[in-house]
Amino acid sequence: MSDYRHLSLAALLFACSAGHAFAAEKPLWELGAGISALFLPDYRGSDQASVYGIPFPYLIYRGEFLKADRHGIRGTFFGTDRIELNLSLGASLPVNSDDNRARQGMPDLQPTVELGPSLDLNLWRTPDRRTRLDLRLPVRTAVTVTGGMDDIGWVFSPRLNLDITDVAGLAGWNMGLLAGPMYGSERNHDYFYTVAPQYATAGRPAFDAKGGYAGSQFMMTMSKRYPKYWLGAFVRWDSLEGAVFADSPLVKSDDYFAAGVGIAWILGESSIRVEAVE
Repeated sequence: MSDYRHLSLAALLFACSAGHAFAAEKPLWELGAGISALFLPDYRGSDQASVYGIPFPYLIYRGEFLKADRHGIRGTFFGTDRIELNLSLGASLPVNSDDNRARQGMPDLQPTVELGPSLDLNLWRTPDRRTRLDLRLPVRTAVTVTGGMDDIGWVFSPRLNLDITDVAGLAGWNMGLLAGPMYGSERNHDYFYTVAPQYATAGRPAFDAKGGYAGSQFMMTMSKRYPKYWLGAFVRWDSLEGAVFADSPLVKSDDYFAAGVGIAWILGESSIRVEAVE
């Protein structure tokens, strides 16, 4: 599976519209900028981690057809609000192999971007829509973005997502719980976990990664929207137990925790108000 550091940042970005889950008059658009501090492994399965400071945009759009908020970028293609087609985005940071013990002497991992559709199905929600359970089915194709755009396969990560507004009676605080398995193509796993014969050593035997199951992920997010800024945080646990590449010598840890916090400042908003359910 691809380097899932981008999912940590996505946990903050998709929580950005931390508003109430019931209908209310809100600006047509909001625009801002933020900064996050993330504690993340070099890649899934690495036993080395770093702290990153990453800027991110704060963008909310509440159009009649197109919407961009904590649930993603999505359009209204169906005659029901229980089925949505979202745009699923992802990105990963580069890894300098000279700085990673398991990958020393191997090619660096280039930054990647992922893009694809996500079919989101609402399975249950309360009458006031403060709590909702969704099934999300994102499929993305992945490419490197330096030294040419090389195709590195696809990823599929079905997940259950529970959103709770005003959690535990805390006004304005949103909590999200996410869990699900991960799958990737052979080309995707090959990019991150294959050890070609020319890079094999006594302590790093050759390995040919296959496509298929890539482990599971569990994540919790918390966020709150204030008048002029937004706060968010996440904690995530990844398990690689049973993954098709678990025996790769590049996998040094079968499970790990990651965490992050972020703050965004709202710099402007539309004077047009629309009724929104978030």
